[in-house]
This record gives sequence, C-alpha cells and structure tokens, in this order.
Amino acid sequence: MIKACIFDLDGTLTNTLDSLEYSVNETMKEIGMPQITKEQCRQFVGDGGAKVLLERTLKAGGDTQLCHLEEAVEAYARIFDANCMYKVAPYEGIPQMLQQLKESGIKLAVLSNKPDRQAVHVVEEVFGKALFDHVQGQKDGVPKKPDPTAALTIASSFGGVLPEEAAYIGDSEVDLATGHTARMQTILVSWGFRGREALLEDGAECIVDSAEEIRKIVKKQEEK
Repeated sequence: MIKACIFDLDGTLTNTLDSLEYSVNETMKEIGMPQITKEQCRQFVGDGGAKVLLERTLKAGGDTQLCHLEEAVEAYARIFDANCMYKVAPYEGIPQMLQQLKESGIKLAVLSNKPDRQAVHVVEEVFGKALFDHVQGQKDGVPKKPDPTAALTIASSFGGVLPEEAAYIGDSEVDLATGHTARMQTILVSWGFRGREALLEDGAECIVDSAEEIRKIVKKQEEK
C-alpha cells in the first residue's frame, strides 16, 4: 500500500529547462565564457545540482581546469535566484494528478537537487503552498540524491511511512538510483530531461508516459 509519493521537481513535475538554460547562459555571458545549447543543458543537469551543471558548462566552453568556477557559482546563484521561474510550467496533467492523490489521502513531497530556496519558490509559485506536505531542495549538510537519506527522512516524517509504503517518482538515472537505494517503489517519467530510451538503458523497470498513469499505479497499490 502506497501512503506517500515523493517527487523530483525539474523534468518530473515542472518543465524548468528554459530557466536553467537562461540562467547558465546569462552566467557565462557575465564571466566571459561560451554559452551552451538547450540540448547541452538537458544533458548537463540532474545528478549534482547547480555546481555540477556549471562545471560541465565551463568544461564544454574550454575551461577544463575550472578556473572560472568560483565566479560562476557566485554569479549563477544571483542570476538563478532572480530567474528560477523563467518560462516554468507544470507538465500536462500534473496538477490534476497531484490533487487527486492528495484527496485520496496520499502524503505528497518534493525532493530536488535544486537549491532549497529556489525549489520552494518554484513549487509555491506553480502549485501553491497547500498542495505538498513537504518541499525540500539541496541543503547544506544533507547528502544530495542519489543518496537516499533525504527521501527516507521525508517518508519517516509522515507518521513513520516505511520505504515500501512510499513511491519515488523522477525522470533521470539519479532518481532511479535514489528510489532503488531507498527501497521505494520507483517510477520514472518519459517526458523529462532524459527520455524513455535513456531510462531503459539505465535499467528502469517502471516508466510512465502520462501523469494519469502515476495516479493509476498508486491507486492500484492503495487497494492491496
């Protein structure tokens, strides 16, 4: 029986690629480095937060020694804070699916490698403040995904929900590893930053093509 659903944010609930690409390229312009394409940005995000995204961007631009990393991190924090909602929108069917899960008594959470301040801001702007029971981005002292610590802590905070009573939903190999290491039912979405083919290559066992499929999987587990 599923009692809680923990969602990744970027590429799972919301299409944030434009905001990431815009903020990275504004950062590169400010520090005098080459910009990246949207497809490069898609490939660079997901498994390490903003710092890894910037490292990969700098290396793609020729800074293999990451000489500009410190100034890039400073500039990006400021630029992304002001632009984290740039062209951000929920994927089709997501708001309705979340509302249906909440009405059925499922606890809802977001766990993102996006900095905590921006993760909370995006969720509250797109979905309001009342829909999710817990929203968490990257915080100092808390291991980033795919470490399962944060996912397990969130589940436990919901009245002691056990790993097998939680579903973890994401769009990348990082989310796949997070769900598996947390021993939660792991659902991957095909509409995110990686796509179905890449997820299958990574060993994903459950991939959905619509938000409604997530609701049906959770409902089926509820009935067990």
